[in-house]
Amino acid sequence: MIYDANNIFAKIIRGEASANKVFEDDEVLAFHNIAKAAPTHVLVIPKGDFTNFADFAKKADVIKVGNFFAKVAKVASMLDLDSSGYRLISNIGADASQSVPHFHVHILGKKKLGGLIAGDNSH
Repeated sequence: MIYDANNIFAKIIRGEASANKVFEDDEVLAFHNIAKAAPTHVLVIPKGDFTNFADFAKKADVIKVGNFFAKVAKVASMLDLDSSGYRLISNIGADASQSVPHFHVHILGKKKLGGLIAGDNSH
């Protein structure tokens, strides 16, 4: 997958598109998803040209990857999800229905989320 610098998340990072931001620093941006799948549904993205998790893990150094996930945890805590629980999702490629070619993690919470895949109640 080739990085598309005109994808919606790149535009949000550049300030060309709006987003309801939850957290932002020099390396990470978190904002509410407009197509909520749960009462709390926030997207966390690194500021960089990364198409998906595999691309991010390959191109970013270990410190950057670790800092990103530490900030994902910080955002989940800011959203008061630590006690009730939450789910992290990152879709990679067409089979996983990745719709934006920019690495992102979904944080979902504030409801019972059920099985990992629709209709699946296993863990």
